[in-house]
Amino acid sequence: MSKTEALTQSFRRAIGIRIKEETEIIEGEVVEIQVDRPAAGAGSKIGRLVLKTTDMETQFDLGSKMIEQLTKEKIGAGDVISIDKATGRITRLGRSVTRAKDFDALGANTRFVQCPDGELQKRKEVVHVVTLHDMDVINSRSQGFLALFAGDTGEIKPEVREQIDSRVAEWREQGKADIISGVLFIDEVHMLDIECFSFLNRALESDTAPIVLLATNRGITKIRGTETKSAHGLPVDLLDRLLILSTDPYTKDDL
Repeated sequence: MSKTEALTQSFRRAIGIRIKEETEIIEGEVVEIQVDRPAAGAGSKIGRLVLKTTDMETQFDLGSKMIEQLTKEKIGAGDVISIDKATGRITRLGRSVTRAKDFDALGANTRFVQCPDGELQKRKEVVHVVTLHDMDVINSRSQGFLALFAGDTGEIKPEVREQIDSRVAEWREQGKADIISGVLFIDEVHMLDIECFSFLNRALESDTAPIVLLATNRGITKIRGTETKSAHGLPVDLLDRLLILSTDPYTKDDL
């Protein structure tokens, strides 16, 4: 991996995207779960789920995948759940307050919530926060999301980043996304060479650039890659853009 690629990835890790989207969910209190198992023991399970709000009650047919999710989450009658219609993901919101006096063995983390009101099916705004680097990795690898856990992401093509940047710009215009500028901390910055400093100068001009903190313990020293001496080993054009904060050792009074 090149020096500028490593810096680019670090910069894009420090820039977050808050993405808003509306999704349809089914939210209610579980009244009954009934699962029909095949008589022979083989084959897919089917069943039905009855959900209610304070205003209505509805029955839903269940397939084998939904039954597996309900079993995995240990959902039973009296639980308040939310089902994402797009993905089929089931989230347990808590236990209905109407079941608070039931003689059930409940854990210390059990949360009691009110039974939802109104319609079972609702539209809800969901917010996802990812970094630009996460989006780069997902779109540059055939494994997609799993590539984030592989560790070394390697070089990412500039074309991929351009596509991500244009997509994010569209979302910002449509009001679907916001940029969250983070903080990038570079320690021992005098170890960078003149090529890296040129890259930093360009990167700081971006309107989405994060706050960059540079740390060094050098005074007047050579800029790596040149014979020029400068304060802290940084080029003058970069120094002019920085706010320098000096630190001193603790005194006896401080301790």
